[in-house]
Amino acid sequence: MNQPNNYCSDAIWEYPIDLPTLDKDRVHVWRARLDIGNPEVDRLVTVLSPDEIARADRFRFARHRRRFIVARGILRQLLGNYLDIEPRDLQFDYGDRGKPYLKDVDKLIPLQFNISHSQEYALYGFTYHHLIGVDLEYLREMSDLIKIARRFFSNREYELLVEASDEVRAKLFFQLWTAKEAYLKAIGTGIADSLADVDLAIDEVLSPRLLAIKNDKLAAAKWSLCSCVPATGYIASVAIKTRSIVPIDFWHWHQN
Repeated sequence: MNQPNNYCSDAIWEYPIDLPTLDKDRVHVWRARLDIGNPEVDRLVTVLSPDEIARADRFRFARHRRRFIVARGILRQLLGNYLDIEPRDLQFDYGDRGKPYLKDVDKLIPLQFNISHSQEYALYGFTYHHLIGVDLEYLREMSDLIKIARRFFSNREYELLVEASDEVRAKLFFQLWTAKEAYLKAIGTGIADSLADVDLAIDEVLSPRLLAIKNDKLAAAKWSLCSCVPATGYIASVAIKTRSIVPIDFWHWHQN
């Protein structure tokens, strides 16, 4: 099947009653609020590794420390649920650009995952066998938006932003940005020198679609792209390495 158009812009986020099972032919995307109460934050700290706690302690501001703790603690809980492993027992390795991987997990369980967080929300993607990347951004005004696009986007994408009205320009920018970064996170590549390698088209509702990767349309056809709105004021994208449209379930994480 050719590269499908964006196919999850109308995502419905469900609150699971029981732990959902991840079938091998599906994708689970979770959203989570990070502004939770101190008792829950204290509980999530207990599942983190010493290096994660050290990373949290390096944040200058308390809110940034809290967001990191909650985002990583929820990641461990979700992975532990899928793999039937105690969250605190999970160990991570990291790629050259910082992408986390599970360490010492049975290779017969090829669970792929990715995480992104912005302000008070986090986004998680899980699937079997397929590379997956997620990116989440808080919509905000940026005075240097056009300058950034000129440096990191393709000429055609840059022109789209220049021609866009003031009302939609910021949303369009973040639609493009999250789509590019989701793909780059999936393959574990840094963004600085790679954003322009990901060429996108935009449809009439501002949903991105992969056209080419490093000018290679066949490479782009190996990927599916999903754009969604996890919460008011946020934009997110999910990139999955598959030629077919993989069903996606959207879940909202909440405290028990």
